[in-house]
Order: sequence, then structure tokens, then C-alpha cells
Amino acid sequence: MFASRPVVHPLEVAAPADPAQQPPGVLMKDLPGMPGTPGGLGLRVLQLLLAAISLAAMSSTVDFASVTAFSYLIATTILQCLWSLTVAIVDIYALLVKRCLRNRRTVALFAIGDGITWAGSFSGACMAAGVTTLIDTDLDMCYENHCANFQTAVAMEFMCCFSLLPSLLLNLYSIASSRG
Repeated sequence: MFASRPVVHPLEVAAPADPAQQPPGVLMKDLPGMPGTPGGLGLRVLQLLLAAISLAAMSSTVDFASVTAFSYLIATTILQCLWSLTVAIVDIYALLVKRCLRNRRTVALFAIGDGITWAGSFSGACMAAGVTTLIDTDLDMCYENHCANFQTAVAMEFMCCFSLLPSLLLNLYSIASSRG
């Protein structure tokens, strides 16, 4: 009843040398950038930093709420900040207790979360870029608006999306390679 489980309490036990005693299944590889690795933590911190800069640049203007695309960008950027912060905390915990996050369900959860936040952030950045281009180039109204802040926010959100892409692709690769 009070037995220790290896998932909760890691034990220092040598792996069996006989291949017949090996557990069935294929173990996932720890690739740099995967959850629970220093590369993964670096990617999450970069995503959080870029999303925070985008959020600060967009919310520093007073008229962002008058355009739906800018409001959507703020909402998706907040979602991106929360997701990156949550996964960064999980990565820090995994690194501190020296645990790898190779559980298929955990990796699938991270892949789904990365996919949802990537799609939302990318669509928000595209919409805001379209409105910013309309204001700047087509209407030539940059003197009345905060075009520099809008362009900075959009550029940071695109960079945030591109920094999220390696995490998403590595998680999807890990799930696909563990099925065989």
C-alpha cells in the first residue's frame, strides 16, 4: 500500500542487461528543445519574452481597443504568455528534480497546447499586420496613429510564433516516432 512508484520517486536502479528483460515499447529520445530539457526551457523563455514585448508595445497605445484585430492580438498574446510561463515552470521543475518529460500524454498535451497557441498567435499577428498595413500604406494615416507601436507588436508576435514552431514540431516528431 505504501510502495514507492518510480514515476513519483525515481530510484537509482541499473537497467537489466538482458534484452528479454527490457520493458516493451520504444522509449522517446530527449532532443534539444523538448519539454524538460535546457533547450526547451530556453525556447519557452524566448517565447515568453517576445510575447511580453508584443503585449507591452500594443497595450502602450490608447486606441488599440477600437480595432478588433488589435484586441484579438492582445488576447492571443496573453494566452501565449500564460502558456509559455506554465510550460517554462514545468520545465524548470523537471530540470530541478532531474526528470524527463517523456510521457506520451504529457508530450501530446504540450503538442496540442503549442498547436492551439501557435494557430491563435499566428492568426492574430496576420490580422494585426493587415490592419497595420492598411493604416500605414493604404490610408496613409500613420501621423494620427501609433504605427511604430503597432508594427513592433506585430513583429514581436510573428517572432514569437516562429520561436514556438520548433517546440511544436519537436513534440509532434516525438509523438510520431514513439508509435513504432
